[in-house]
Amino acid sequence: MTIRTVLNILSVNQFEEDLKTAVDFCGAHGAHLNAMVISLGAPPMIGEYNAISTVWIEERQREIDALSEKTDEIKTILDRSGISSEVQDVYTEFAWADEDIAERALYADVVLVGRQAARDDQLRKRIIDGALFRTPTPILINRGTRPMNSSSRSVLLAWDSSDEASRAARQSLDLLKQADIVYVTLVDPVARMRANGEEPGADIATYLARHGVRVQVDRLASGGQRADEVLRQHAIDTSADLIVMGAYNHPRWQQTIFGGVTRRMIEETKVPIFMAH
Repeated sequence: MTIRTVLNILSVNQFEEDLKTAVDFCGAHGAHLNAMVISLGAPPMIGEYNAISTVWIEERQREIDALSEKTDEIKTILDRSGISSEVQDVYTEFAWADEDIAERALYADVVLVGRQAARDDQLRKRIIDGALFRTPTPILINRGTRPMNSSSRSVLLAWDSSDEASRAARQSLDLLKQADIVYVTLVDPVARMRANGEEPGADIATYLARHGVRVQVDRLASGGQRADEVLRQHAIDTSADLIVMGAYNHPRWQQTIFGGVTRRMIEETKVPIFMAH
């Protein structure tokens, strides 16, 4: 997939690094940047006689004014950047933020979530639920120790022959083609015709190679470790600066109760992750 429109979610409280990363990313890909700066307001405080608290009203107005001020600051930065861009400001409540994000994610090729936005637990949850699970748009999220690069030299593609992994591979083609090497990584693969084929990883490697991607297939034994642990260690071993994977192969209620590979990868991985559902 060719990346032409990037939705960058920015926290109103801290955004400087995330905005610079988005500008660099869009500049490298010749993409239009839609910067969405979002402020999450608390629900109304109800006082005596079911009246809305005046303290809450005053705090809400202060937050709206701060959002407007930060939005103007972002517009000034983007005007100087030279890239095609626009800015949208959104003041919303926690309960509705995922819908606001999903509405805008529908019209982007990828949703970019930098370190500053990702550190905001409430905002991160709303982005994942809104962009990743309510739209077909993939997300590129960074919870690592360093800013995200505009392009990756070494990429780990987590492969399990699932629909989600296939969508992740297709939607990240622009990124994969730019990499020096892509490690197609399978954990405890089973060779059978209706799953991974007689030679696990060979089919997706051939598909990617036809698109000009430089591929190496790595079949790893878990040795009793969880799949996410194996993937993270292999990312370290291969010096991968991006992981591409599908999100949630199991029913979402199971993931909510028991966690899962996807959640642990988001919470514990120190390199950027491109995810598609």
